Amino acid sequence: MSTDKVTSPASPLDRFIAVIPAGGVGTRLWPLSRAAAPKFLHDLTGSGSTLLRATYDRLEPLAGRRVLVVTGSAHRAAVCRQLPEVQDSDLVLESEPKDSGAAIGLAAAILHERDPDTIMGSFAADQVISPDHLFHDAVREAIHTAAAGKIVTIGIKPTHPSTGFGYIRAGQELHIEGAPSAQAVVEFVEKPDEEVAQQYVDSGEYVWNAGMFVAPVALMLKHLEANQPELYTGLLEIARAWDTPERDAVTARVWPTLPKIAIDYAVAEPAAAAGDVAVVPGTFGWDDVGDFASVGRLNSAREVDDVTVIGEGARVFTENASGVVVSDTKRVIALIGIKDVVIVDTGDALLVTTKEHAQRVKGAVDALKASGDTDVL
Repeated sequence: MSTDKVTSPASPLDRFIAVIPAGGVGTRLWPLSRAAAPKFLHDLTGSGSTLLRATYDRLEPLAGRRVLVVTGSAHRAAVCRQLPEVQDSDLVLESEPKDSGAAIGLAAAILHERDPDTIMGSFAADQVISPDHLFHDAVREAIHTAAAGKIVTIGIKPTHPSTGFGYIRAGQELHIEGAPSAQAVVEFVEKPDEEVAQQYVDSGEYVWNAGMFVAPVALMLKHLEANQPELYTGLLEIARAWDTPERDAVTARVWPTLPKIAIDYAVAEPAAAAGDVAVVPGTFGWDDVGDFASVGRLNSAREVDDVTVIGEGARVFTENASGVVVSDTKRVIALIGIKDVVIVDTGDALLVTTKEHAQRVKGAVDALKASGDTDVL
């Protein structure tokens, strides 16, 4: 991608640049996902493609090579191996994690410096989506809606009353050309309990908040300045130095001083209150691969009995068993008469739990951290 300031073409689709925030350790997927090798660097679906590579490939028909990747500096080598197409000037490295407000905000500020008419789309590196053509349809609608002056979320039509996702309440239709299903956003809602989640699904007014944003960079920065002036000022300083020899020095000085805040709180929620947020409902399949239960559900890897087996050369014997086995060792794993088990076997750590308790793996990680056993994290 050229770093020169350019004159924006007429079509909103030609103004689109994709941003891939690749952060987060994925603690519920320990011991497979760790600080040094987070979940987006793994093939968790048995597709032969890592989550990061699959995200890039999904966006290429929309953005071509116009892609920015935001990730931790520790992951630079792995990300460059998986995405050799990404130029150095389009790889935004965080010396320390600062949450999505800084990550997505910096991408918006860099793109604004290059061309203030850019429409950006932010899509996390650790989501599983299918089929691609329905995703592309939703993003194109979102781009047209953004061109009409909105920050756009892509909401996922809920398939069940999940308590693990935030929700978006949709309002009136916006009647935007090229975006027939775009609606105003009334409010963002935190993760509900099961009874409330069921009410949301039954009403038909709510969609899951998948954390996908498509927006004019100028509008993103306007709301960031209004709601988080300190973060805005710091990001602008880095962005102005980005395509100059001063990039590393300015980033090293400013980045550690930035406040930590999620993009939802920094921009999306206050912008929704101001009437500047729209939602395009996505009808594609979507999962954020939050735990090993979802890994089993999503996987196209080989089945042995009713056990999903992930890992090259994994040696698994089963009899009257079901669940998920992830192995990167040559150890033989035998499962006999055990249901819905989750086993993750790595060189230095072994996890044994059940699908029902898969969400609680994060607690084990927290306990190991507290006890000083950080060598396995």
